[in-house]
Amino acid sequence: MIRLPDATGAVREYRPRTDAPALPAAGEGPLTSRIVFSAAHVVADPYADTTPDGPAAVDWDATLAFRRHLWSHGLGVAEAMDTAQRGMGLDWAGAAELIRRSGAEAKAHGGRIACGVGTDQLTADAAPYTLDQVRAAYEEQLAVVEETGAQAILMASRALAACATGPEDYLKIYGELLRQAAEPVVLHWLGPMFDPALTGYWGSTDLDAATETFLEIIADHPDKVDGVKVSLLDAGREVALRRRLPNGVRCYTGDDFHYPELIAGDEQGFSHALLGIFDPLGPIAAQAVRTLDTGDTAGFRARLDPTVELSRHLFQSPTRYYKTGVVFLAWLAGHQEHFTMVGGLQSARSLPHFARAYELADGIGLFPDPALAAGRMKSLLAVYGVEQP
Repeated sequence: MIRLPDATGAVREYRPRTDAPALPAAGEGPLTSRIVFSAAHVVADPYADTTPDGPAAVDWDATLAFRRHLWSHGLGVAEAMDTAQRGMGLDWAGAAELIRRSGAEAKAHGGRIACGVGTDQLTADAAPYTLDQVRAAYEEQLAVVEETGAQAILMASRALAACATGPEDYLKIYGELLRQAAEPVVLHWLGPMFDPALTGYWGSTDLDAATETFLEIIADHPDKVDGVKVSLLDAGREVALRRRLPNGVRCYTGDDFHYPELIAGDEQGFSHALLGIFDPLGPIAAQAVRTLDTGDTAGFRARLDPTVELSRHLFQSPTRYYKTGVVFLAWLAGHQEHFTMVGGLQSARSLPHFARAYELADGIGLFPDPALAAGRMKSLLAVYGVEQP
């Protein structure tokens, strides 16, 4: 038995599962019906003498081991994305090293990898920036990603959102980048719920108008766009956008609230996936998609639908702090030996939030070793002064 606090301040008893969950074994080969990327987190160095605003100290061995774990289940890795704390503890220097290390690891292990290209070397304390500076920052990062042989994901840029005066500036910058990209890229639309600094992206706070600009960029360069990654937490809007994409341009859902239905799709199409929630759910997600590979949509939904409550909990407002829950679950699951994050972000969620995340994850059989997870949860509760039976 374990005593867990809730949001009201009450403490109640919860009985953890004791049976080992039926998680799939690694090494079953690639997924076939969908392209599935997990946006992977970084593992901090817990012994580094640093501060939240100091340079990120990364445990490279543990970080790369987690990527091998994802590849072993047939998932691709979306590297140096929001889940890896880009702009929230991990600066461009750290991200560049992460991209180079993970790119080399992907080559060594035959893993699929795509890496985020942004402008986060343009720090907020030196703003405002010009469009030329934004373009140059994107070009610098694009060169680093292409040198590794990884696919590029053009991430939304805080600096561009701050200096663009309208849709024409987005058309100009993205057009220049797409023309010089060596291979087709993924365009990333990250909503303001993930990053408030991206409000009004594509030149308008009206999402319908923003969508038209987004589609115009794609229509002007269809041979340079592999797909679009949409993180707006609006399933209907994603489906409508998906149906308007040119032939050959994929939609990668980034919707951590509605991913089962979007991946399953309908008679007019489906979404592939590039999801932060597939970091903790990696083996379960792979198992579900393998079921979908056989044409069993009902079986796919039966495996993945029960995970949505946990995902919605981790991604609750303020959504940008979902990364804390992701790393918390990695610790409980045994993928790392500590619950420390770059930037000190382990403090970004409350104890009741952690308690509910543990309960939901345990309930769906997420932990390979339930006893280890329960013991680690009790150790965290003890730090907060919650006595156990």
